[in-house]
Amino acid sequence: MKQGRLANKVALVIGAGSIGPGWGNGKATAVAYGREGATVICVDKNAEAAAETAELVKAEGAQVLALGADVCNEDDVRRIVATSMDAYGRIDVLHNNVGLALLGGPVDISLQDWQRSLDLNIGYMFLTVRHVLPVMQRQKSGAIINISSIASIRWLGTAYIGYSAAKAAVNQFTQAIALQYAAQGIRANAILPGMMDTPIARIALKDDAASEAALVARRHATSPTGAMGDAWDIAWASVFLASDEARYINGVLLPVDGGMTCKVI
Repeated sequence: MKQGRLANKVALVIGAGSIGPGWGNGKATAVAYGREGATVICVDKNAEAAAETAELVKAEGAQVLALGADVCNEDDVRRIVATSMDAYGRIDVLHNNVGLALLGGPVDISLQDWQRSLDLNIGYMFLTVRHVLPVMQRQKSGAIINISSIASIRWLGTAYIGYSAAKAAVNQFTQAIALQYAAQGIRANAILPGMMDTPIARIALKDDAASEAALVARRHATSPTGAMGDAWDIAWASVFLASDEARYINGVLLPVDGGMTCKVI
């Protein structure tokens, strides 16, 4: 095992695949964890996507395991945690990266999409945390990183009420865990990505612009830097929060947004 900031840690990355070509947040984070010496368990509903990421992690010289699972299903969550424990005996980092923005305001979103938004953005986190926390309690250590969004604290000009509400719930969910388990050596923090140029952003919002080029240009223009961030910005923030360098950082909602949430307008 290579030495690095996450040497001797086992990281369970939920949503490690990418929905399309390129680097999604979970895919980049899994590779970054491996690059820093962690053993990485890549979980995705698309087993082929999980395996693709696992090959990239392996190329970094890290131990890796790929698992297909629907993390909205508790039996699947129970299985991946048990498999991880059988393989490595511990889980030091739980990284929750699954999420999807379904368009629609409170009047026009369907009840099905409202519930799906809750399931895919906060419901599955309850299940993964529910089954990983007992492992971390026995270890008396662990770091939980939940991927939220600046849409949880700001109106971004796009109506996706289910996504915004669910991501807001992620923030308080994270802080409640952080405080309840702090004395047991367990930390929980959330990352709030801003405008990121990732495959899921292009796919999820494709109907909200005249063309992909118009969507990309509009998203670049919203950033104070003049450009969107990318998956590696989320990955390296995640590495820091997962590492012992962040041992006294707990309950933080960290925007990674180029300063967008500091803007008045």
